[in-house]
Amino acid sequence: MTEVPETAELLAFSTTIETASLSAAARTLGVPRATIGRRLARLEEKVGTRLLRRTTRALALTDAGEAFYRHARIALDAVAQAEASVRRGDGPIRGTLRVSVPPIEAPGFHAMISEFARAHPEVRIHVNASTRHVDLLREGYDLALRAGTIREPGLVVRTLLRDALIAVASPRYLEIHGTPRSVRALRQHRCLTGFERGEVPRTNWPRRNGGKVRIESHFVSNDMKLLADAAVQGLGIALLPMTLTAPLLERGDLVHVLRESIGLEARVALVYPEKELLPPQVRAFIDAVVAWAPGRLARAGSGSGDPEVSAGRARSA
Repeated sequence: MTEVPETAELLAFSTTIETASLSAAARTLGVPRATIGRRLARLEEKVGTRLLRRTTRALALTDAGEAFYRHARIALDAVAQAEASVRRGDGPIRGTLRVSVPPIEAPGFHAMISEFARAHPEVRIHVNASTRHVDLLREGYDLALRAGTIREPGLVVRTLLRDALIAVASPRYLEIHGTPRSVRALRQHRCLTGFERGEVPRTNWPRRNGGKVRIESHFVSNDMKLLADAAVQGLGIALLPMTLTAPLLERGDLVHVLRESIGLEARVALVYPEKELLPPQVRAFIDAVVAWAPGRLARAGSGSGDPEVSAGRARSA
């Protein structure tokens, strides 16, 4: 590559990907469609490879285009941060906000996002709801709401909720299969588990004194409430948040087992890449979530099928 791509070309490329259309990209950027086409052609000429497969009906990234898009977004975000560092703070917040969240039923969560969109109409908002733990740094996300293991380095962790994870089973299950008296006894029991990092069935549970115990997943789901219902129905032993199980324990539908052996303090947290200067739209969204979260997440319980949260090498905010 002998000539460096211009910002306008990177912006045309990234906006075309994000809007899935040359026409929509042209409307978003306020330029003719032909201008978008010329900028894309110049960009591909400069990088020396095809980035997009274009037909009359669809656009698709090539393998090279997918890799280039991630780096283009990083470059454009850096430009936006540079502009924000010298821009007056009394103007409207602009830019794109890319957020990853787990499926969540907390009261008012969707309304909070809609209210944020109304308050900041110049911000383009992309919300991906999935139990998969996206790689924020590689996949170009600004932040994520996590209720699962946080392992990536270079992330700031802003805790929203602390909760206890406990092992529970129904009286019916314990009557048939017996009550486990040690962590080793779990090998003879049916365990109801989530997906680790939203991808593969869990193979271990945390011990209170540190370390982990290996378990066999017989029933796996990324829906915490489904796991709770399965435990109530006598299908096995589940590791669940106290906020979700408290009413079931009070009614006698579930029993706390291995009280001194299995469990962990878990967190629901906002995570975002560590940067000297956060883009204004990211900072504003963090403030909105932090203002909304107290009490509401606790009433909803944890939303992910992988409730175990550890700080890993991430830095707590």
